[in-house]
Amino acid sequence: MNTDFYAFLNRMKYIKRWSLMHSTVEENIMEHSWQVTTIAHALALIKNKMFGGSVDVYKVMCIAQYHEAGEVITGDLPTPIKYFNKDIQTAYKDLEKNACEKLIKMLPEELQDEYSSFILDNPDSEEHKIMKCADRLAAYTKCLEEIKSGNKEFLKAKASIGKELEKSDREEVKYFMANIVPGYEKTLDELE
Repeated sequence: MNTDFYAFLNRMKYIKRWSLMHSTVEENIMEHSWQVTTIAHALALIKNKMFGGSVDVYKVMCIAQYHEAGEVITGDLPTPIKYFNKDIQTAYKDLEKNACEKLIKMLPEELQDEYSSFILDNPDSEEHKIMKCADRLAAYTKCLEEIKSGNKEFLKAKASIGKELEKSDREEVKYFMANIVPGYEKTLDELE
């Protein structure tokens, strides 16, 4: 029985994000997954408690936790390449799916269905959509962090992602942007 799933996931700390850009603080996909999970959890709670939603908070968190799992096999392909054209995008989605299926087969058979429901989840589900919003918010807050540190390399990414988030019709995203994101621009002294 192959049980290397967890050892593979532990290697997420070696996969760097933002590889085409200079970062003042490097970020790996393990750190990113934690941040996306934290934001997704907040978005799910905001949706349910403030806007009458009924999303499965546990499922949102698990989808977020494992949303980059396949990258321990594929690596992190930079966004401009990943979305260069439809053929590359389709091929990369197939590659990601194959990598995730390979990871799932590294689990004991009794656990494979449980993990599969998070790692290969339905992209049309409300829980998946919340995770995708959290993923964009995590990228946006990364841009804020870099710009706050004087790194102009992230100005264009911030503007692009910011426009995308501003167009969102999701109440929980609007709430997060208006009430939570401003804290990311504060210094430690300002937070206290």
